[in-house]
Amino acid sequence: MNRIVEELKKTDVFYVATVEGDQPRVRPFSSAAEIDGQLYLCTNNTKNCYKQMIANPKVEISGMEKDGTWLRITGKLVRDDRDEARAKMLEDPSGPSNLYHVGDGIFEVFRLEDAVCTKYSMTAEPEIIQ
Repeated sequence: MNRIVEELKKTDVFYVATVEGDQPRVRPFSSAAEIDGQLYLCTNNTKNCYKQMIANPKVEISGMEKDGTWLRITGKLVRDDRDEARAKMLEDPSGPSNLYHVGDGIFEVFRLEDAVCTKYSMTAEPEIIQ
């Protein structure tokens, strides 16, 4: 499995930061999947975060693992309009299938390109994961 996806899945909830104009926006997410070897996220195209992701695809993701280590992931979101990618995302056990289905007109998936993940700890040097 993609190591970044593996680390992110160790968090129950992670936070995605977007930008709206000059104002940062942060919200919780829980669904992440590996599709074609890359990290994928999903959202609803009626939400403000979707509009922000389209307007400025640069995001930062942060989450804390149960052992107290935390992640900071940067990259650029690219919308994937394939129903195959949507179907794969729905396999994630964290719940997108309770909210969306392929062909509903609102379910959107994004892959994170140029992802760089840094894992932090209070007791060790930061680890870069690419």
